[in-house]
Amino acid sequence: MNLSLATLLQLCILLPIFATLGIVALRRHQNLREAVSVGTSVLVFYAVVSIYLGLQGGATIDVNWLQILPGLSLSFSVEPLGMIFSLIASFLWFVTIVYAIGYMRGHNEDHQTRFYCCFAIAIGSVMGVAFADNLFTLFIFYEILTLSTYPLVTHAGTEAAKKGGRVYLGILLTTSIGFFLFAILGTWVMAGTLDFTQGGVFPAGANTAVLGFILVLFIFGIGKAAIMPFHRWLPAAMVAPTPVSALLHAVAVVKAGVFTVMKVCVLIFGIDLLSVLPTTQSLLYLAGATVLLASVIAMRQDNLKARLAYSTVGQLGYITIGALLASSMGVVGGSMHIAMHAFGKITLFFCAGAILVAVHKSKVSQLDGLGRRMPITMTAFFIASLGIIGIPPAGGTWSKWYLLMGTMDTQQWIILVILLISSLLNIAYLLPISMRAFLFKDPTSNAAVGIKEAPLPCLIAIGITTVGCIALFIYPQPLYELASSILQTSSIAHGQ
Repeated sequence: MNLSLATLLQLCILLPIFATLGIVALRRHQNLREAVSVGTSVLVFYAVVSIYLGLQGGATIDVNWLQILPGLSLSFSVEPLGMIFSLIASFLWFVTIVYAIGYMRGHNEDHQTRFYCCFAIAIGSVMGVAFADNLFTLFIFYEILTLSTYPLVTHAGTEAAKKGGRVYLGILLTTSIGFFLFAILGTWVMAGTLDFTQGGVFPAGANTAVLGFILVLFIFGIGKAAIMPFHRWLPAAMVAPTPVSALLHAVAVVKAGVFTVMKVCVLIFGIDLLSVLPTTQSLLYLAGATVLLASVIAMRQDNLKARLAYSTVGQLGYITIGALLASSMGVVGGSMHIAMHAFGKITLFFCAGAILVAVHKSKVSQLDGLGRRMPITMTAFFIASLGIIGIPPAGGTWSKWYLLMGTMDTQQWIILVILLISSLLNIAYLLPISMRAFLFKDPTSNAAVGIKEAPLPCLIAIGITTVGCIALFIYPQPLYELASSILQTSSIAHGQ
């Protein structure tokens, strides 16, 4: 049965929601319940790939669910940036479900049915964010994503989990309602539309001081981008099970944030206007400060997941910098980094979870000699670390290269220096972990220790994402083509 691309787009959003019914119905049958999650993730990825291939053939998509007011609708379309986000999120959902099966069973987690239900709703909302045709639609699914991930953050039910959940929900809702919503209203007043439009929506001659203030509201209001000082929700959310940290805080939630920043900068303001706004430079320096400060804080964290969390705060700053550089190279580099960081960081989180499941260690200081017991996991950790640092043979090399090119194109020499220093800091907080694992001896063991890896599903997922890190270095062309077409193609989704 051949489904239209418009139908496939809607299925990407609705299938995960419908899957929750099957997950609940089969809650007493563990294998069948998890088969529903795996099967749905495969179908969603298939639908996204079919959309991608259809668009490559010149097809267009335009879906309107609800007309609320003239010019204000709940509608969806596809453009290159959304295509990047949806491909990455849908593929990594499948991989994370495979990983979660091994982790949740190996760790004997409670409330697994609730976990898989909330996970599915979160992915459906991510698809809604990726394919949103306007700011109104994006905001609706952005908030659904926040609410659906709260039970995942507080999954353990401990006081620490509840406290982390309060910080998570408090910051994300406060920034959304206090800043993001007002930025959207300001855009409606100044432009008369919320539709994503190539070149931006604001009319010529609009007051740049007012537009600069609206930009500030957007950057602070999109709390999921974790720009300081609104970043504490991300480290707080590390109380969640590792599969949640891996996908939602390495891919879905945080990437929804920087994806929204990129989309606002390119398709609401437009890079020509962005380059002349009075607040752009200050926000660019703020993003640079976030990169440096988060990297320094990461170096001081002994808890492995906390170190990775602060690393994510810094890496998200790279993408925000790419958007605020207001140059084609910056947009290409920032957009590519969405994918490069996703594969690198999800691998690191997978490895952290595997270590916890296999040997019950969570601190960097406890990892001496672990490479002998967990060679597969720690080799993957090393390769993923290279991706985050931006060293061959991992894909992060290319995204950081284009970001550096963007700073040179715009003569942002201070930002260039910040990016170079931060890469050195990446080395300082990531490579010592691998060095401890492979070059140091475990002080608690004098005898030869056998190999003790995490359950097979965890290793399969780690293997897939590690190969992805390398594949993005060897064959980055499809990703580059999508990223470079963001500024060249008006919404390729209109007209069907």
